[in-house]
Amino acid sequence: MSLISLARRGRVVAVLAGALLLVPVLAEARPGGGKGGFGSRGSRTESAPARTNTAPNGAQPFQRSATPSPTQAAPAAGAAAAAQAARPSMARNLMMGLGAGLLGAGLFGMLSGAGFFSGLASLAGMFGFLLQLALIGGAIWLALRFFRRRAEPQLAGAGAPMPREMYQPQPDARMGAMGGGAGRPAATPQTAPIELSGEDFSTFERLLGEINTAYSNEDEKGLRDRVTPEMFGYFDEDLSGNARKGLVDRVSDVKLVQGDLSEAWREGDLDYATVAMRFSLINALYERATGKVVDGNATVPQEVTEHWTFLRPRGGAWKLSGIQQAA
Repeated sequence: MSLISLARRGRVVAVLAGALLLVPVLAEARPGGGKGGFGSRGSRTESAPARTNTAPNGAQPFQRSATPSPTQAAPAAGAAAAAQAARPSMARNLMMGLGAGLLGAGLFGMLSGAGFFSGLASLAGMFGFLLQLALIGGAIWLALRFFRRRAEPQLAGAGAPMPREMYQPQPDARMGAMGGGAGRPAATPQTAPIELSGEDFSTFERLLGEINTAYSNEDEKGLRDRVTPEMFGYFDEDLSGNARKGLVDRVSDVKLVQGDLSEAWREGDLDYATVAMRFSLINALYERATGKVVDGNATVPQEVTEHWTFLRPRGGAWKLSGIQQAA
């Protein structure tokens, strides 16, 4: 097989790989679907919910949360700084690699007796080579941007940044000073178990349906009224991503099949309740322009099991503060 034939095949493979990386990734369907877990459980965010009959294997840990544990805060900051410092060296290494490739192609041309740049011309042509570099570079840039956004979610509404308001108790600065200065983590807030009523459980079931309906209708006000600002930020991020891709996520026929309480406790002026719920629903992702189903099933119900955590200020209304998939 000739060198030109091999080069042409290599060019086709590179272009196809770049095209595949440039294809937008489909958003996960339904609120919280397939994301493992996101949100907060107050001081218990880093601990697993108690197992129940509905979810005997427990819950997956949070992948995204605005309340990292104190022991994780410093390493996370260090990792971010290291990543920032590594970016120039990564770019420099990439440019050095590309330069080495160009130099090698030129030397190949010289050794073959056809001139310094003839190696590029004989393999695929200068234009084709630059096109491949542009495609691969663009694909790498988009992939890095995508994963960075997944790792660092930004809470936004209507295209403008939204403050990270949290229904979380703020640690007393005096405790840090008494404990030896700001370098030491604040003490864990005191918690106490609480009893829930039948009305509370009816509220949780109602919110399960209302939140799914608001998400399906892209009803921002309906979501804001029923979830914490942190959870609204995650939902709004998903809905905005769907809109940019020309997709819409529809959820209907949400029915609670089985549910039981995992934990309920008081933390400062807030009440928390984590409930394991197994429910059925119809869910599909559609092309916004054509109505074509691109993911999920528009007619067949599916059953899922999740842990939903709710919180309320003393005397206030329950709101969703976290979702975790069953383990």
